[in-house]
Amino acid sequence: MAENTPSGKEAERPSNPLRIVIIGVLLAFALIWGGSRLYHSFLYVETDNAQIEGDIYSVISRVPGKVEEVLASDNLRVKKGDTLIRLDANDYEVRRDIAAAALLSAQAAVKATTEQANAAKAGTNAAEATNRKLQADLRRNKNLRGQDVISQAEFDGVNAGAQAASAQYAAAGNQYEASLAEIPLKMAEVKKREAELREAELQLSYTTITAPASGQVSKKNVQPGQYVAPGQQLIALVGSKDLWIVANFKETQLDKIAPGLPVIIKVDAYPDKEFKGKVESLSSGTGAKFALLPPDNASGNFVKVTQRVPVKIIFTDKPDTHYPLAAGMNVVVEVKVK
Repeated sequence: MAENTPSGKEAERPSNPLRIVIIGVLLAFALIWGGSRLYHSFLYVETDNAQIEGDIYSVISRVPGKVEEVLASDNLRVKKGDTLIRLDANDYEVRRDIAAAALLSAQAAVKATTEQANAAKAGTNAAEATNRKLQADLRRNKNLRGQDVISQAEFDGVNAGAQAASAQYAAAGNQYEASLAEIPLKMAEVKKREAELREAELQLSYTTITAPASGQVSKKNVQPGQYVAPGQQLIALVGSKDLWIVANFKETQLDKIAPGLPVIIKVDAYPDKEFKGKVESLSSGTGAKFALLPPDNASGNFVKVTQRVPVKIIFTDKPDTHYPLAAGMNVVVEVKVK
């Protein structure tokens, strides 16, 4: 007797229910995932146009000179005041010594002028005493001459001596006044030389370049033997105290964002780690307004482009040391608005 064999269509029928179940499960997962993303979109405002920022300090030279020694190395952590670079200080030491010698000379001039004034005062006192005596002799000899006790020649001699004494007293007084007038000028010269010495010492101190803040050496553009100019950036130092995030939200998203709102931060380098933060402030201008060449909508054809506004976000929890963060890292931020 011939056996009944199922046709091809009948053989596929048992697998249809399994396929329907799989498709149904996938649709359910898709609906759940889509619903959760839709619900999440009502609660959060998100952008991936965000980066970690930090204080970047430029280590510059304030005086020209040849680099003698570089103590900083790439990625070295330093503290405020640590010596990073030393310049050749020989020229500045010579200038300091010259300024110190000029100051000593000015101080000696003040001392000499003061002694001259004291000597002139003593001479004035002596001339005053001599003048007083001769003036008294002149008065007595006037009486004697009136009584015809002395001759006219004797009286003329006494009178001439009294006039000479008076002139000498006046000259001594003028010399004393002139000496006194020179003292303030000499003192002013001392002040000038003191300032020059301080400037020379200050210039000498600039040959030792120190860290302006605690942080990490992130960019070193200097080598021993290099000649540097004032204002030239030698090292970029990233401050290690605080890091924050600048997120550039679309202007259409700003109506829901306000300072104080909580933020979920996801760093691209650590996809499985979430950091907590909050909105600190919103910029008063768009990023385009602060560009090197800001757009001018009044010229040419106008094309409306959605602008982005920088929003500053700070960390509310101190980042874990197991997840080191660095300025410039890309992040995704989600601001909870409801």
